[in-house]
Amino acid sequence: MLSIKNLYKSFGQPGGEVCVLDGLSFTMQAASSVALLGESGSGKSTLLHLIAGLDKSQSGDIEFSGKQLSTLNESALANMRRHQISLVFQQFHLISTLSVFDNIRFQAALCQRFDNAFETQLIDRLGLSSLLKKLPHQLSRGQQQRVAIARALLHKPKLVLADEPTGNLDEQSSLEVMAVFTDLVKSAGSSLLMVTHSKEMATFMQRSVLLHNGRLSDI
Repeated sequence: MLSIKNLYKSFGQPGGEVCVLDGLSFTMQAASSVALLGESGSGKSTLLHLIAGLDKSQSGDIEFSGKQLSTLNESALANMRRHQISLVFQQFHLISTLSVFDNIRFQAALCQRFDNAFETQLIDRLGLSSLLKKLPHQLSRGQQQRVAIARALLHKPKLVLADEPTGNLDEQSSLEVMAVFTDLVKSAGSSLLMVTHSKEMATFMQRSVLLHNGRLSDI
């Protein structure tokens, strides 16, 4: 489903080039979950952006769902993100002028992929039934995160990329959200690659990998 080979990525700094990914290789199977750990600045978010086609590497190959990302133009990459990849970040990027219900349906509407029974399941499991007519600014951060998760999963993407999705929540809320999130990812039949600093959050994943000195190793 996802195969990365010899990926290199560096950034220009005042003191010279800084290499964050140094020949990184990684594979991920369909319907699997992986926690991506590493120190701040080690390149975890950069790796997610490269997989999503939001950034480009200096060299190396990323193959997703049978396609080499380097061969796709911007339109094809945007289409891939719309239909096959969902992104969940600490900043939830809800649309401020849309209701909770319309935010949940937003990406599914873009790719015209609805499952009414799964939509009901998402709303019920994430505790959103009483909030559907509210706007994002009327919600707590925990509620906003639940809306972002529902939006990311409704169209049943092949891959969900999550960057510290519970980083702005307290410990108890984080545990509650993660338990529901990972269960719903399984129900969607999606794979989940999640950046986290927390070994406790990583226990919800089937596999954990550490990004260190530009390369990944299982832990």
